[in-house]
Amino acid sequence: MSEYVATVEWVRGDQPFLDNKYARAHDWRFDGGAVVRGSSAPGSVPVPLSDPAAVDPEEALVAAVSSCHMLFFLAYAAKDGFVVDRYLDQAVGVMGRDERGKVSITAVTLRPAVAFSGDKRPDAAAIADLHHRSHEHCYVANSIRAPVTVEPQPA
Repeated sequence: MSEYVATVEWVRGDQPFLDNKYARAHDWRFDGGAVVRGSSAPGSVPVPLSDPAAVDPEEALVAAVSSCHMLFFLAYAAKDGFVVDRYLDQAVGVMGRDERGKVSITAVTLRPAVAFSGDKRPDAAAIADLHHRSHEHCYVANSIRAPVTVEPQPA
C-alpha cells in the first residue's frame, strides 16, 4: 500500500466570508516541492472570485487520468522496445449529471498522439495494445466512476 499526500491551503486574509464573495484561489503543495495555484472553475464561480489562470479540480482530474495513462504507455513502449519521441494528449472531461443525478465528471476522453522513432516501430495493433495495457493499469482511471475512452490520434 502507498500513500500520496497533497497539501491544499486557502487563507481568507481580510476578505469577507459570510457573503460568499470570497476568492477561491488557493495553493496545492506536493511532496517534491511543487506548488500549483488552484481555484474553482470560472464556469462554477465567476471571475474575479475564481482565478482563470489557476488549475481547477475538474481540470486536475482530467490531467491526472491523462498523465497516468501516458506514464504507463511510456513504460510499456520502452519495455517492448519502441522509442517514443513525443506524446501529446489533449484530454477532455465532460461534466454532467450521472446515473445517480449527481453532478460529476461523466466521461473522460484521452486523445494521445504519439510519435515514434528508431528501427523498431509499432504497427496499429501494437499501439492499440500499448493503450489497452496502459488503460487497464492506470490507477487513476481505475479510481473514478466515469468511463475513460482512449482515442489515439496521428502524431
